Amino acid sequence: MRCRWCLATAGYQQYHDTEWGMPVADDYRLFEKLCLEGFQAGLSWRTILEKRENFRAAFDSFDFERVAAYTDADVARLLQNPGIIRHRGKIEATINNAKRALELIDETGSLAGFIWRFEPQPESLPPPASVTTSAESNALSRALKKRGWKFVAPTTMYSFMQAMGLINDHAVDCLMRPRVEHARHVFQRPT
Repeated sequence: MRCRWCLATAGYQQYHDTEWGMPVADDYRLFEKLCLEGFQAGLSWRTILEKRENFRAAFDSFDFERVAAYTDADVARLLQNPGIIRHRGKIEATINNAKRALELIDETGSLAGFIWRFEPQPESLPPPASVTTSAESNALSRALKKRGWKFVAPTTMYSFMQAMGLINDHAVDCLMRPRVEHARHVFQRPT
């Protein structure tokens, strides 16, 4: 048994079985996912997943140091790239968020350490896949917005938290739920 949402395509199933819900402490992977979740706003995750490699190529593998240095010429280049979502606001938000990531890392030491402060206690969570926000996703959204981040709404942050392992939202009967729970149990939370 797997979560029903992943049965739509082979790509969804692979993503579900290898990534979704596994805890992540790498600043670059977390930044990439924050950006891709922002691009996904109003769209299907399938659309983003199918274009993920194009996004990585277009945004220098989401190396936030490099993306933070992008100029208006880079925005123009990205708006002409048919392999990504060509939404000026989302492109500019990605560049803005790269700058904000550098500031946050300078202030707190790591993006991962900051984000994992918002990990909910498992007993405080509702049943899997029953909500789209939580007190913690609201708090993470507010904290990032206060620091000038864009496209980090509470629902977007909840999806991010599910994907990056801050929440184990696999269905109760999903074969990945115990695997993710074990990975979360042995995971070294960043400080």
